[in-house]
Amino acid sequence: MREHETVPYSLEALSDNEAISRARAIRDRLKRRRTCRYFTDAPVPRDVIEAAIEAAGSAPNGANHQPWHFAVVSSPEKKRAIREAAEAEERRFYGADGADPKASDEWLGALKELGTDEDKPFLETAPYLIVVFAQRKGGIEEDGKTQNYYVNESVGIACGMLIATLHEAGLATLTHTPSPMGFLRDACGRPEWEKPLMIVVVGHPTDDATVPAHALRKKPLSQIASWL
Repeated sequence: MREHETVPYSLEALSDNEAISRARAIRDRLKRRRTCRYFTDAPVPRDVIEAAIEAAGSAPNGANHQPWHFAVVSSPEKKRAIREAAEAEERRFYGADGADPKASDEWLGALKELGTDEDKPFLETAPYLIVVFAQRKGGIEEDGKTQNYYVNESVGIACGMLIATLHEAGLATLTHTPSPMGFLRDACGRPEWEKPLMIVVVGHPTDDATVPAHALRKKPLSQIASWL
């Protein structure tokens, strides 16, 4: 006997053919998703961002504590401040100021295929930056005291759903993770028990935007899945 309140589980019933068709259709749409580094400043409706965050907020999570916060930054001044702080960390990462880089030679070699460097103009150009915070404490009431569970796993799933929804809305995205990221907590006015996890840059791509050819190399199904 259940000792907690319940509601009926509801799911649309599909035939095998319908299920296969839908799964393949969303697979094909998501396989066209690419990380973009070249954004215009063309506006994006706030309603789109709100809907994507609401979708992310429906993600499965530990104990239903929903341990996430999405700080949406659109202020030019705030975006500029975030870019300046992020690029300062990136210069240290890449060793762009003449000092030894924080990153290992192996790490820098792996990034060379993608053509990344310390310059991050998209942080200022794109209309929205969604700064994702993982709430280590707070619970569903966000009291700052209650322990949260499976925080990184929960927020990771939510970020995937956020990016998928934005892609479905025809928007380009980029995940940016400067290290360390503590400055984002101050920039967004978030409490000390929240950990900045990533910046999701959102907007429209430029007409001449390109993607590194290396990024098109994906592992086949036979390599990423096993059937036991």
